Amino acid sequence: MRIIDKIRKDGIHISLEVFPPKTEAAYESVMDAVDRIGALKPSFVSVTYGAGGGTSKNTAAIAAHIQNDLHVPSLAHLSCVSSTREEVSHHIRELKQLGIENVLALRGDIPQDSNFPAPGQYRYACELIRQIKEEADFCIGAACYPEGHVESASREEDVRHLKEKVECGVDFLTTQMFFDNGILYNFLYRIREAGIRVPVIAGIMPVTNGKQITRICKLSGTVLPQRFLAIVDKFGNNPKAMTQAGIAYATEQIIDLAANGIRNIHIYSMNKPEVAAAILENLSEIVD
Repeated sequence: MRIIDKIRKDGIHISLEVFPPKTEAAYESVMDAVDRIGALKPSFVSVTYGAGGGTSKNTAAIAAHIQNDLHVPSLAHLSCVSSTREEVSHHIRELKQLGIENVLALRGDIPQDSNFPAPGQYRYACELIRQIKEEADFCIGAACYPEGHVESASREEDVRHLKEKVECGVDFLTTQMFFDNGILYNFLYRIREAGIRVPVIAGIMPVTNGKQITRICKLSGTVLPQRFLAIVDKFGNNPKAMTQAGIAYATEQIIDLAANGIRNIHIYSMNKPEVAAAILENLSEIVD
């Protein structure tokens, strides 16, 4: 099923995310997590694509497994930051052959110690989106950044670039994680004023490891509100307490979003079915 058709239906739609194994030794445990996440029957499951295509060989296979065996719509990430046009064409053909209908088109993080872009490679996600439109009939998603992309000089510039990307053929957008819902509401107002009308899925990250959050926010430019920082400061060194607090914080964010008319929410579940299940249980009377 095409995700754009799914998220346009009435009700609140919750999607989840998995990432492929980084080593063959981890494949079995990752697939167990994938099956447990699929069993939660989210609106769809997003499958990430490693930096530089590092885990890309498994992205298509896992997306196909979710769609064809678990009977849950899947969204295969496709990153182009270190790929040639020919390599991307190969991945597009592979996804088509497996019957994948939905792709999240991303430039990806620029690898350290590299000359970017290399000759014949991509600079922007819009170049990838154009190629996908030329070569396949996928439902195409793309990323957006409520606090502005870290490489943009201003939020206004970021919105202009986002509009260009959408006009290349994007069906829906998924936000980077945020921890203050007011940031999302302001972002939605600004992009609608700019004429961006495609559906926006709000990305929520349940933080269960206090040590990782600083690095994640540095890469994404996400600002941590004082209320959230106090939680990490108090519980960050206690894994069980941090997990419980992170689940509660994410749940509260989602409830507020739903109360304010946001119907499409993506949980960055990160191969943690127990975390996703706890959040969904907290929302059992809220989510249809």
